[in-house]
Amino acid sequence: MSGPQRTLRRTPRGRDVPARARRPSRRRRRTTAVVALAAAAWVAVLSVQAALHDFPRGVLLLGCGALVAAGAWEGVLRRGWGRVAGLVVAGAALAGGVLLLVDEGYLRTLLLLGLGAVVWHAAARSAFRPDVELPAAERPRRPVLVVNPRSGDGRATRVGLAEAARDRGIDVRELRPGEDLAALVRTAVDAGADAVGMAGGDGSQAVVAALAADAGLPYACIPAGTRNHFAVDLGVDRSDVVGALDALVDGRERVVDLAEVNGRVFVNNVSLGVYAEAVAREGYRAAKVRTLLDAVPRSLGEQGGSRDLSWTTPGGRTMRGAAVILVGNNQYRLGGAAGAGTRPALDQGLLGVTVVDPPDRRARPRRRPWRQWETPGFRVDATLPVPVGIDGEAAVLEPPVTFRVRPAALRVRIAPQHPGASPSAIEPVGALAALRALARIAAGRDPRQLPSRSTPAARQPG
Repeated sequence: MSGPQRTLRRTPRGRDVPARARRPSRRRRRTTAVVALAAAAWVAVLSVQAALHDFPRGVLLLGCGALVAAGAWEGVLRRGWGRVAGLVVAGAALAGGVLLLVDEGYLRTLLLLGLGAVVWHAAARSAFRPDVELPAAERPRRPVLVVNPRSGDGRATRVGLAEAARDRGIDVRELRPGEDLAALVRTAVDAGADAVGMAGGDGSQAVVAALAADAGLPYACIPAGTRNHFAVDLGVDRSDVVGALDALVDGRERVVDLAEVNGRVFVNNVSLGVYAEAVAREGYRAAKVRTLLDAVPRSLGEQGGSRDLSWTTPGGRTMRGAAVILVGNNQYRLGGAAGAGTRPALDQGLLGVTVVDPPDRRARPRRRPWRQWETPGFRVDATLPVPVGIDGEAAVLEPPVTFRVRPAALRVRIAPQHPGASPSAIEPVGALAALRALARIAAGRDPRQLPSRSTPAARQPG
């Protein structure tokens, strides 16, 4: 059996379902942060002491210690291959130090150095886990789950989601081919539903979330789609589809924003430019990368839709043309940092705007190929209808394309055993920021890396 093992409990009908996981306490997070800081100090003192005690040979050990510490720290701050590369550097530096200095009487020091780096890495990773404590909420009496059995290549059917929901006392409504999702949800609400969940992709989640917000009902995101980006940023464990149902039974509650484009609600983002034109092309779902590359020349050409777009910077400058304009329901973290591609927060009451400029050989190269800022509203003008991707689904909108945020619009229920926060909510960007975050956690303060609420113009000059 692959994936994490979960403790099970028995329902009245005898089915096994995930039991509530024991969430890490605030005291435990503070403890791991203190241990991480102590281990970092230990590695630094040990390396400097060895260098001063036996100069100049000890300088080699100091360099080894610096590489070990840096590699272990990169393993904390990055994900995927970046994390692997950092840990490989740390291991290689330690192994090289052993080979070079074992005959110089440094073996014990090197072993202590390696132990300190391991503790430093493990404790910091534990302190930065995105588990947060959410307030308890009243248990729904008539929860309804809408299931799209075709989402995620039939993921809901494969895991027995409908049966597991009924075992929990949840009324299940299956979305049939050709049926209107909004009408199905409205019927359930009119029949007395007091909480609504959606098992499907992000496009379906947006429809149900908007209706739940309008009705003032709690909503649960069940990650039965393909990518489940909204679930990840909400703090739902997308590998635990069945366990996510506990949100409609004894879930905890958080309040998040929604966003609109030309009056249509979206939960993740709206893209204009290269990606939007690729999404609109036939065959995109079957060959996403190839279709995206094929769309680039047309989108960036003189007749491409991207050249027709105009928008205004926070500083008041009117710009024309962009390779990509991405407008998010709150801001995305980009780059190689941990949690890249996710949103640290969904409750800041601001849109996150990211603009990738088209290639221009005459322009001076930018440090990053994009610019970002936050704003409560945004507008894109054009002379032609604008192809867009709304939560990954193709659409064409009449200009102007107008965006606005709906602060604190949606009450979301999260299963008690799930994180309750985005992967980037606690993981900081940069070494100094991470050290400050560890110190803040060790002091018992809120560990979340929430974006600042400063004015948009102050965050991105025109």
